[in-house]
Amino acid sequence: MRTTSNPVFRQLPRQEGGGYANFGSGVTGAGQMGQQYGQYPQYPEYQQPYQQAPTTRAMTIDDVVTKTAITLGVVALSAIVSYGLTNANTALAPLFVVGGGLIGFVLLLVATFARKLDNPVVVLSYAVLEGLAVGAVSFIFSNIKFGGAGGSGMIAQAVLGTFGVFAGMLVVYKTGAIRVTPRFTRMIFGATIGVLVLMLGNVIASVFIDGGLGLRDGGPLAIVFSLVVIAVAAFTFLRDFDAADQLIRAQAPEKAAWGVALGLTVTLVWLYLEILRLLSYFNND
Repeated sequence: MRTTSNPVFRQLPRQEGGGYANFGSGVTGAGQMGQQYGQYPQYPEYQQPYQQAPTTRAMTIDDVVTKTAITLGVVALSAIVSYGLTNANTALAPLFVVGGGLIGFVLLLVATFARKLDNPVVVLSYAVLEGLAVGAVSFIFSNIKFGGAGGSGMIAQAVLGTFGVFAGMLVVYKTGAIRVTPRFTRMIFGATIGVLVLMLGNVIASVFIDGGLGLRDGGPLAIVFSLVVIAVAAFTFLRDFDAADQLIRAQAPEKAAWGVALGLTVTLVWLYLEILRLLSYFNND
């Protein structure tokens, strides 16, 4: 059974059996959902065949696209407001970054373990909080230490780069150029854990050593590390697509598309911020 390195998708119901899916080509009559990642529990209401709930429409690719677009739209609007407020008063930057980012992360954890990932209120609330943090971080990175080094042009480059990677990985997935196997999943999951451990280690080291481990100081090592993180985030899309595809095949309820949208949004925001950070290295004179 394949699993996913995206913590959001771990809590979504899964399909039993193997095979490889084509994202967006849902198959009817797929039956019940399979096991969850690791020891995480399933949604109890999803453990019966969906045919027994005639009032529930099965999720389609259109649902995934629509919900993802709405979620990203809320993130974008919130980020624009945050950027404008931070530009007018730079003292708001720490508040938005720490407040929006931390509260959003806590909300994500609560939604994951409380099985509220398919709740649009929870998903869109997270999008608002994440947007506040993204807007402030974008201002900081694009105006290196408020010096106006990059500006909106660098943000545009990061956005284009993010969706370029997203589109590229979707093509890779649809063509089957890289197959999502259990081994591939373990590699991506291990790489994600390794990246997070290194990030945490760098933060701890920076308390005692100026620049920490050198992973975020803009030097050659920092550039290489950012490229590695970008690669890990990009390959995570393949698992996200596969998880969404399995839900469509298993005829998950329509509301499950909100959980898929949240998972894709988490990966997209992660990729965007890392690309923006990388660009900031080259604009930091």
